[in-house]
Amino acid sequence: MSSSSQNDLRNRIFFTIFILAIYRLGTFVPLPGIDPSQLQVLMEGNQKGLLGMFNVFAGGAISRMAIFALGIMPYISSSIIVQLLTGVSDYFKNLKSQGEKGRQKITQITRYGTVLLATVQGYGLSVGLESSANLVINPGVFFKISTVTTIVAGTMFLMWLGEQITQRGIGNGISLIIFSGIVAEIPRALATTFELGRTGALSTIVIISIFIILIVTIMFIVFMERALRKIPINYPKRQVGNKIYGGDSSHLPLKINSAGVIPAIFASALLLLPITFSNFNISENETFLNFASFFSQGQPLYMLLYASGIIFFTFFYTSITFNPNETAENLRKYGGFIPGIRPGESTALYIENILTKLTTIGALYLTLVCLMPEFLIANYPIPFYLGGTSILIVVVVAIDTVTQIQTRLMSTQYEQLIKKTQFGK
Repeated sequence: MSSSSQNDLRNRIFFTIFILAIYRLGTFVPLPGIDPSQLQVLMEGNQKGLLGMFNVFAGGAISRMAIFALGIMPYISSSIIVQLLTGVSDYFKNLKSQGEKGRQKITQITRYGTVLLATVQGYGLSVGLESSANLVINPGVFFKISTVTTIVAGTMFLMWLGEQITQRGIGNGISLIIFSGIVAEIPRALATTFELGRTGALSTIVIISIFIILIVTIMFIVFMERALRKIPINYPKRQVGNKIYGGDSSHLPLKINSAGVIPAIFASALLLLPITFSNFNISENETFLNFASFFSQGQPLYMLLYASGIIFFTFFYTSITFNPNETAENLRKYGGFIPGIRPGESTALYIENILTKLTTIGALYLTLVCLMPEFLIANYPIPFYLGGTSILIVVVVAIDTVTQIQTRLMSTQYEQLIKKTQFGK
């Protein structure tokens, strides 16, 4: 590799690290008007609800009630909603088909949605903070306005940082921000686990078992994320003048888990809302509190609905991101065909059948990975940070980042090979 290529890759890596350092610094800048001692008391009893899950994704910003308290979650929620609308709305379908112009319009709508969601969530957060006794030093309209303004500005700045990483750094910026937030909380989780072992709350055998399960889970995630079903594609030979073109063979790669971590995030957010409302003291109704207790981690109803939500969102998201009919039509246009399958509708049905089987396996895989740590959390006093969704995000983003670096290296080497060949001629 040439020195210029090495410098470009090194600069991208350093730029990514620099942006992530800015993000980490922002997670320590607190919101104005919050009593730190009362905040610590509040967070000690809310590590296993939606608040705890968001705290992991926000890199601990919620536990410190920092300006990045919402993290990048409003942008992710807005992106997912827009993607879902792309699959069911004619307006968004038309935008998607307009190429670069349509993509820019979709990006703009996503940003507007981010502002709207951040404003609503920021206001809800300010109300929730005021409802907790003695947490806000001077509650009132000014506190709500300042909190909402700061939260929205922090979220939009974080979105901009993610875009900078995507354009000038390595990998997907939004994913790397979430990744860095989770990884930054791992040392605290390990320290807490070892402290529980030292005090006797966890036995040595249990701690060793937890780490063995963690390692096996990571290996299992890597295997499943790398797994592909390759459908063979052939292209017929055709003669143009005295030359024969085509006759090549390729394959259509289908991942077992095409939906990524989106099903787990959606299912977690929906199911943990009731208990989170009760944790914030937004509702003091006894009936509501009793209902929310059924959604606690480890409860049978919680496990059942969580698994059902993951499976549903896996199939739903896969159905809107991959269209077998469109794929079959593209193959027919370019003369490609699957051996033994008629082009057109038969090819679409064949691909859809395989995709359904793969999605079923992927949904069960996500359910297993996400529910297994839930059983551990429910039965042992281990940190929430070892949750299945967190592990899944860390491993998947690490794989994607390494893949992008390798792709960039291979692309650079290929360009150099072409230049050497042309120079040799």
